Amino acid sequence: MWEKLTSHLTMEELLWIVFGLIGQIMFTGRFVIQWIASERAKKSVVTRSFWTFSILGSSILSIYAIYRKDPVFILGQVPGIFIYFRNLVIMKNQEKSESQPPPVPLEASSGTADSSTRE
Repeated sequence: MWEKLTSHLTMEELLWIVFGLIGQIMFTGRFVIQWIASERAKKSVVTRSFWTFSILGSSILSIYAIYRKDPVFILGQVPGIFIYFRNLVIMKNQEKSESQPPPVPLEASSGTADSSTRE
């Protein structure tokens, strides 16, 4: 059966198909990662690895779609790459803001006493 499917393909075409399959496996793998993380947390969780696999899988699939000259496939994959990167930036900014201590109110940091307590 495999021979019937691949006998007309060149080695270069077979390598491109393998490349495309790797992208598809990575793209699908992101859902497995998200599912495992959510099961462990007992709530819906989207991890950094979900977005990383999204970027890698979608990038590989986009390259494959460009090679295949498939405009539907290209339009289905390329825009998502930017969205996945943006989600990583949002995640990084959120982690950065959560790691910083809250700002100190001005009156507490000035070192002067409240006017109601002055003589």
